[in-house]
Amino acid sequence: MKWAVVAALMFLIVAPDLGAADESDSDMPDRTKLGEFVPSAQPFPAPEVSLADPTGQTVGLSALRGKPVLVNLWATWCEPCLREMPSLERLQSRLGERIAVLAVSEDRGGNKTVEPFIAKLGLKSVKIYIDPKSEVGHAFGARGLPTSFLIDREGKVLGRVEGAAEWDSPKILGVLEPLLSGNGVVKASSR
Repeated sequence: MKWAVVAALMFLIVAPDLGAADESDSDMPDRTKLGEFVPSAQPFPAPEVSLADPTGQTVGLSALRGKPVLVNLWATWCEPCLREMPSLERLQSRLGERIAVLAVSEDRGGNKTVEPFIAKLGLKSVKIYIDPKSEVGHAFGARGLPTSFLIDREGKVLGRVEGAAEWDSPKILGVLEPLLSGNGVVKASSR
């Protein structure tokens, strides 16, 4: 009887490690390099969320189907977010109508916190949205800020970037180009 209890306890201790071995073979976020695009193993539908702009106008993410969308979750208190924002602005300016860059602020202070930041940086091209309850971040399952999700024309999440990225760099533009050209196949930025 004693040995059965010891064997059962040993199984409980070892079993989680067996599951971890299986997970290490998959595309786990823990192996993600910050600022690198990681494609989804299997593209999945973007969550149905509503986005509110600084004036209070709302738009559903599904209303943007038909064009690639980059959803960037950020906050004014997040230093990597602040460093990344100018490159998102340059990306949107460079690519124009070929992609919709949506910067969704997770600041609890809402528009009164975000508006001075937008004015200070002179952001005009990136579409800014306010999400003080972090509903968008929760819907996407974001683990931290900044986190960005690339969505194809059909509304499927193709992958993500955790951490700040240089969005107008040749490396990231190389990731985006197949999607923008209609190919739809995107690859990791670290390869």
